[in-house]
Amino acid sequence: MVAVVGASGVRGAQVARQLLELGDHVVATARDTERLAPLVDLAPDRCTTCRVDLRNPGAGDGLLEVVRSGPGRLDAVVLASGVVAFGDLVDTPDDVIEELFVTNVVGPLWLLRRLVPELAERRGVVVSISAVVAERPLPGMAAYSASKAALSSADEALRRELRRRGIRVVDARPPHTETGLVHRALSGSPPTLPQGARPVDVARRIVDILDDPDITALAAEDFDAT
Repeated sequence: MVAVVGASGVRGAQVARQLLELGDHVVATARDTERLAPLVDLAPDRCTTCRVDLRNPGAGDGLLEVVRSGPGRLDAVVLASGVVAFGDLVDTPDDVIEELFVTNVVGPLWLLRRLVPELAERRGVVVSISAVVAERPLPGMAAYSASKAALSSADEALRRELRRRGIRVVDARPPHTETGLVHRALSGSPPTLPQGARPVDVARRIVDILDDPDITALAAEDFDAT
């Protein structure tokens, strides 16, 4: 069983869809579970939905209940949710900076804190999707870049920490991807960006590494293999 957190987004939905097509049981999460209907329609017997709002410290408790009531145990978690904002730091509202860090960093840590014991029983996998700006921060995206860098830093620490529990943590930093997220920014207008990677290709790479025990990190250039 694989939990895909943020399965209503373009990239998360692609990951969930490909897993379902491979025959996996997926727990798809979103703030608005009605947006998960296409995934349920694809495989009603193997797609379970759960409302997860990463801004809620206890969101992982609800997900854990859904997982434990399912037909199997938790083998992997794909953290595919996230928010973005653009603009100079002085023009970025305080509450936007706060939401960037809560959703992109703090929320995933709250969630994993509750899921680690379950994952340890299966010697599971965590794939945490950060972004290329974690390693190549950009002006006009200081707070967003910092939140993604913080997530990658946490992933690196957890990779070592959770190895003792038999859990593999993968820090995935895909290149700019055509998910439409830039048009749903919390604030500001996006800069002119080059054509991004196709979500289906990025998702395929993420799905592939779930079964590759040798991979613990994917930099932006590693996604070129798709």
